[in-house]
Amino acid sequence: MSDIDADKVRARASLLAEGRWRWPEVLFWAVAASLFFLVPTKLTLLSEIMILGLLALSIDLVLGFAGIVTLGQGAFFGLGAYTAALMAKHGYGAAPLLGFIPINDPLLGLVGGAIVAGIVGFATSFLVLRGSDLTRLMVTLGVALIVEELANKLKWLTGGSDGLQGVLPAPLLGKWDFDLYGQVAFIYAFVILFVMFLVARQLVNSQFGMSLKAIKQNSLRSRTIGMPVNARLVTVYTIAAMFAGVAGAMLAQTTQFASPDMVAFHRSADALLILIFGGAGYLYGGLVGAVVFRVMQDFLGGITPQYWQFWLGVVLLLLVLFVRGGILGLLRNGRDKFFPKSGKD
Repeated sequence: MSDIDADKVRARASLLAEGRWRWPEVLFWAVAASLFFLVPTKLTLLSEIMILGLLALSIDLVLGFAGIVTLGQGAFFGLGAYTAALMAKHGYGAAPLLGFIPINDPLLGLVGGAIVAGIVGFATSFLVLRGSDLTRLMVTLGVALIVEELANKLKWLTGGSDGLQGVLPAPLLGKWDFDLYGQVAFIYAFVILFVMFLVARQLVNSQFGMSLKAIKQNSLRSRTIGMPVNARLVTVYTIAAMFAGVAGAMLAQTTQFASPDMVAFHRSADALLILIFGGAGYLYGGLVGAVVFRVMQDFLGGITPQYWQFWLGVVLLLLVLFVRGGILGLLRNGRDKFFPKSGKD
């Protein structure tokens, strides 16, 4: 066997090892599913946390694995929300797609939100390729501000600052309506989040994912060995935009409302903050960060309603100064310190 063949075998074995499920992951999803029975009065809040986690996951794909600094995911989130909301609002009573799928079907709304967000993400990805991290940050921020302003100005389409009223998605799978207690919304959000997570997990643990990590570490070296760097970055940016679009569509469907707040700048900022809390480059960082962020928001808001953001900022500063890699980075460092032979997660 030649050295090249041996390297291929080792790389394939490494991918298989990275893609293997471990008991902490299984436990994480088992606990998440059990919350349906453990805290039945908080299902609406839990649905919101899962949607925020999916939005943070979309940022993790571009920032944690490809190294693209972005503040524009909120724009794709809002586009997905408005697309699903418009399909639900105007699809009621319309001619069914393919003769049997109603236009306002929730799953069809997810597809529509992902497509629209993906198209805009693909169109703007070429702007992101230009310049350094600061340039990319400003470009993505500019795209987000443009989309937010369009949501405010196009009142005939979006409802303007009053939001889009009359969002009535069809029953899920033709049987279950979104109830006031959030039971259907929880199951819906959990299943979609899990499916999207499986897609992301398969993506980052593939040869494509390995190429993204190489580009993040040294894009110049990656170009030198013949790797299509720009094509890889365009692809992952578009995929991440679709993930954010699905998250926005879920929020519009479960709340039956869409407004410019869903495309506002703070959506991107909050999602980036969530990822920093959890840890970028782990996939689970956005999910863990969403739980911590939302719990802290409720806890601090209950103690000091006017100054909860101040204390959140203090926690963020302490985390950045003393913890490398967020909460998951802290856990990994602790495991490596006390259990150095346990292997890599």
